[in-house]
Amino acid sequence: MHTIEIEQTGAVKTIWMNRPEKRNALDSGMLDRMVAALRAPIGADLRLVAIRGRGPSFCSGLDMKARRESIAGGGASGIEVMLRAIELCPLPVVAVVQGDAIAGGNELALHCDMVVASDTARFGMSLAQVGLAPNWFLAKKLMEILGPVVTREMLLLGDPLPATRLHALGLIARCVPADRLESEAAAIFDRLAANAPLSLKAMKATTVRMLEFRDTIPHADVDALIEAALKSQDAREGMLARLEKRRAQFGGT
Repeated sequence: MHTIEIEQTGAVKTIWMNRPEKRNALDSGMLDRMVAALRAPIGADLRLVAIRGRGPSFCSGLDMKARRESIAGGGASGIEVMLRAIELCPLPVVAVVQGDAIAGGNELALHCDMVVASDTARFGMSLAQVGLAPNWFLAKKLMEILGPVVTREMLLLGDPLPATRLHALGLIARCVPADRLESEAAAIFDRLAANAPLSLKAMKATTVRMLEFRDTIPHADVDALIEAALKSQDAREGMLARLEKRRAQFGGT
């Protein structure tokens, strides 16, 4: 079984995360294949990229092995490369979210240019519940898309927020009943494919460039705090507790 499947139907390339038994948790191989698909040469007939997940969940983020490797390596570099590839893809990228998008899965959806979600989907960052913290790159995207109030709620509490609420706040493009998700996604695909491709590429490049200034904000002190959380005893306890399906006992060290 391939954990990443690539399909092209007409003007749409679809990247499927195909690991439903693990809630489409991302391992290093999946991240590499997604980057390759996003960076692949663009055929003349291609107009957009869709990212989707098989099964009831959209994506639960990095799997525990990939997360431990990221911590040992000093940061979630694999997922950052993949998310940056979404931003730099010249074509519009649409996330079709049928179920929960958590942690890296939440970031994956929000890094896309548009999100079309089922009203049963939830979006969240559960890192505080396992003793971790998002790095500057990941937190910056939350602030850009969600704003300070919702970002603080999502990060500090760690509980998932319903897609219906995010849509009501204007934070995702579409939220429809589950039985209408496919037709709504198809309608969005058709509208994008009908627009002028050079215009779409120019508009995407413009919006990405306008938000890049936040990368230049000094944040070495914030990086140090994040690094301390990643390497803490609490982080080890949090991930072990999640694997053992019990409540973590944090000591602040």
